[in-house]
Amino acid sequence: MTFEDQILRNRRLTFLIIFLFSLFIIGIGFVFGLGLWGSWEAGLVAVAIALILSVTLSLSSYYGGKKLVLAASHAQKVDGHHNRQLLNVVEEMSIASGLPMPEVYVINDSAPNAFATGRDPQHAAIAVTTGLLDKLTRDELTGVIGHEMSHIKNFDIRYMMIMGVLVGLVALLSDFVLRSFFWGGRRRSRSNNNGGGGAIFFIILALVLAILAPIISKLIQLAVSRKREFLADASAAQLTRYPDGLASALAKISGDPEVLEVANRATQHLYIVNPIKSFEARAKTLFSTHPPIAERIRRLKTM
Repeated sequence: MTFEDQILRNRRLTFLIIFLFSLFIIGIGFVFGLGLWGSWEAGLVAVAIALILSVTLSLSSYYGGKKLVLAASHAQKVDGHHNRQLLNVVEEMSIASGLPMPEVYVINDSAPNAFATGRDPQHAAIAVTTGLLDKLTRDELTGVIGHEMSHIKNFDIRYMMIMGVLVGLVALLSDFVLRSFFWGGRRRSRSNNNGGGGAIFFIILALVLAILAPIISKLIQLAVSRKREFLADASAAQLTRYPDGLASALAKISGDPEVLEVANRATQHLYIVNPIKSFEARAKTLFSTHPPIAERIRRLKTM
């Protein structure tokens, strides 16, 4: 399979996953409504609310997600008079990939890292930390920028933004159901259904989904995200013709002890290397947003 085939497959998979996720949200909305309030009408109302939230948040993310991510990361736009090497490298990778020049931002932080964001190649941005500029050689920086340009070319940036919203919506709905159940929803369900066996089944199903849905949705998101990281690494090697540059950069970034303060669990999946260190309190989670660095480096070394 060529890179072009994989990119096309990625785009089709993106639409398929978003479609299935939307159906998933509709389904859990219906079960939640039926389990909490005990009527088909309530289930349909819950579906309508879930759809409205899904569409509203997805559109907000699509058109305003880039600005929100950059603002949350305290990124400052680079002008033409500063960081010439960075701008030159981005321009080189832009020409090599055949993409428009993305906006370039710098985050004032000594921890080396970088990410790309936006909804498409015409509305994309790349942000790097000052630590990345200070600690990487030009070849290593080129490998990192090539990786981020690959995310833009492969439309991973769109996928990551929209999926982040949908996964967050599932978690929000699940949290609402659990709170509603334990703060009165259970009494309403018993009252409306007179203790019927079907009502009890939907109550139990709603509770099980409320607990498992966020976990399942997050696992799906991360499984696909890890595959996209491998593809972006391979695409970067093709753009730069020097896979060792990116391999060396990954080793430096992952081995650096500095903590990237502006990163959080909502943005950690965007970075080239997970910015949240294992010893930090915010890292207490079962989920990994990135494939193992050693495996990424091993694959690059074999190219």
